[in-house]
Amino acid sequence: MTEAKTIRWEQDSDGIVVLTLDDPKQSANTMNADFRESLGVVVDRLEAEKDSITGVVLTSAKKTFFAGGDLNDLIKAKPENAAEITESSGLMKGQMRRLEQLGKPVVAAINGAALGGGLEIALATHHRIAADVKGSQIGLPEVTLGLLPGGGGVVRTVRLLGIQSALLNVLLQGQRHRPAKALELGLVHELVGTVEELVPAAKAWIKANPEGGVQPWDVKGFKIPGGTPSNPSFAANLPAFPANLRKQIKGANMPAPRAILAAAIEGSTVDFDTAITVETRYFISLATGQVSKNMTKAFFFDLQSINSGGSRPDGFEKYTAKKVGVVGAGMMGAAIAYVSAKAGIDVVLKDVTLEGAEKGKGYAVKLEEKALSRGKTTQEKSDALLAKIKPTDKAEDFAGVDFVIEAVFESVELKHKVFQEIEGFVNPDAVLGSNTSTLPITSLAEGVQRTEDFIGIHFFSPVDKMPLVEIICGEKTSPATLAKVFDYTLQIKKTPIVVNDSRGFFTSRVIGTFINEAVAALGEGVEPASIEQAGAQAGYPAPPLQLMDELTLTLPRKIRKETREAIEAAGGTWTPHASEAVIDKMLDEHDRKGRSTGSGFYDYDEAGKRTGLWPGLRDAFKSGSAEVPFEDLKERMLFAEALETVKCFDEGVLTTVADANIGSIFGIGFPAWTGGVIQYINQYEGGLQGFVDRSRQLAERYGDHFTPPASLVEKAAKGEIYE
Repeated sequence: MTEAKTIRWEQDSDGIVVLTLDDPKQSANTMNADFRESLGVVVDRLEAEKDSITGVVLTSAKKTFFAGGDLNDLIKAKPENAAEITESSGLMKGQMRRLEQLGKPVVAAINGAALGGGLEIALATHHRIAADVKGSQIGLPEVTLGLLPGGGGVVRTVRLLGIQSALLNVLLQGQRHRPAKALELGLVHELVGTVEELVPAAKAWIKANPEGGVQPWDVKGFKIPGGTPSNPSFAANLPAFPANLRKQIKGANMPAPRAILAAAIEGSTVDFDTAITVETRYFISLATGQVSKNMTKAFFFDLQSINSGGSRPDGFEKYTAKKVGVVGAGMMGAAIAYVSAKAGIDVVLKDVTLEGAEKGKGYAVKLEEKALSRGKTTQEKSDALLAKIKPTDKAEDFAGVDFVIEAVFESVELKHKVFQEIEGFVNPDAVLGSNTSTLPITSLAEGVQRTEDFIGIHFFSPVDKMPLVEIICGEKTSPATLAKVFDYTLQIKKTPIVVNDSRGFFTSRVIGTFINEAVAALGEGVEPASIEQAGAQAGYPAPPLQLMDELTLTLPRKIRKETREAIEAAGGTWTPHASEAVIDKMLDEHDRKGRSTGSGFYDYDEAGKRTGLWPGLRDAFKSGSAEVPFEDLKERMLFAEALETVKCFDEGVLTTVADANIGSIFGIGFPAWTGGVIQYINQYEGGLQGFVDRSRQLAERYGDHFTPPASLVEKAAKGEIYE
């Protein structure tokens, strides 16, 4: 009999076979060709030796149980490969079906993360026991990569949990559950405290349930929990499913959630084996499509590149921040103090007055009270976290600080002043970081003595929720300082991107172009509701005029004034954008400054809740007088950001595609379906040349700022992509 390459076989004196998943070529088990072959060999042997087998335990020799499908293979899948992938997927699912129909009890002993294909393998067993250990996650996150679970995950979760629970708790959002939550949902049957207890517990269950080798859905008369469309009460609620999904997706190019919903509903109306075929067909349509490639590139490969230190300088030992000093206890400073303390770091939070600093600590108190009320933490853990934040108004309390983050008002003079107050007290090699969103780091560094230790650390609001930190190197920032900040960002469980200095850096500079295009369209006479709808259907998390209100209309004018002064001081020429006249009119003629003052592009009630677009907007800008194609509205926003990103590469602000893609999605809400701002260019129909041609068309219609940069034109002519 052929030897299994990635699965070890051991049978004990009781006749129980322990199958240990252990790919010798990889640090994690994946559904690669070797695994598919090995599973076939093992299932053949199980069937051949069935009479001498009392049960089977499936476990892993790796830190994780099983990592899922091999994305290196999947990302290359094209429509012409559909038949081949269908065959290989059918073979794999057939092997899993034979395992669950062996007639002997099969137990999954889940020692670590079982995500995607890992959980799908476990779902093909009769009993699932998980070790409730740190880092273990259980779920089917395929939707986050633009895919659906293609190894029976849709079919089995629907039959195990019912349509509604499977869709809402597992499939449509791709949640990664801790073992205790997985038990509560019914994804696993039992928990043990340690990995060492797993196999003994699995063997004990087999001995106690010698006839346990039958899946619920293989028992005659089985009914899916909660009913199916053939059940009148379930059918009455069925229209709400696609309606709610449409409300969430807002018309964006997100085929995976729609395919998951269809596979779940359609699969529930037919027998198990037909449902598996339905699932496969939807899976193939996604796997061979472009959106899954975009999302896999960003959320797996680019994210992996960043988190493994792709932009971190080599040759420096891993750094762990011990005492962080935060200057400025306003909204940003208070939140930075909180996320640092949550990571176990001691924090000194300084403000002009002790009262101001204590108010800043109050932000952490409120978040912890909320976490306690929801059962997300314990009183003991909460007290320990809050004890790590020391509010103060004294610079001398920064003694022993090895990492400074300044978060005061956006003024060069003020930032210089606060650094001068504390620089003499902190450690001589302490990082001197500024949480500025637009001010050039090199000019801010002139206010400190150790310019090589000065760096930009741009957090996004709300800090406790936003996953990104944009690290900005000034002209004199040392590689050692960059390495420390990169490590600190990972220490507080955020994703770091690294950029070089310029006004607005990468994220603030690029997001402005998206909003400007929407505001300019309003000035051209486009219906405001159409502009908002275009932003939503392009895939942006918030429509552009709504976002502008949140940021306040005074901010772009302030940034414009400072940027214009800087350009003209350097001998350059300022090129006005059509959005400027709209902002000026809103501020100067209508005194509408945004949500914070109760009126902007939208109206707000006394509680600050949005009530609708301002009725006077249409008259103010002659809305409806312009006919702009809807596709143009969408692509003006997307192209404006993409073209500005190319300029960031040209100027050396950006140096890696991964930083651009992840920074654009995590930091400024570039649509996830694109795979990020540079992947959007790469994947555009017709490749880079198609993107260049469309840019020129937009330039003819809406202005020279859409003219593609020479570097992009040259790359397109060579048939290249950004890598």
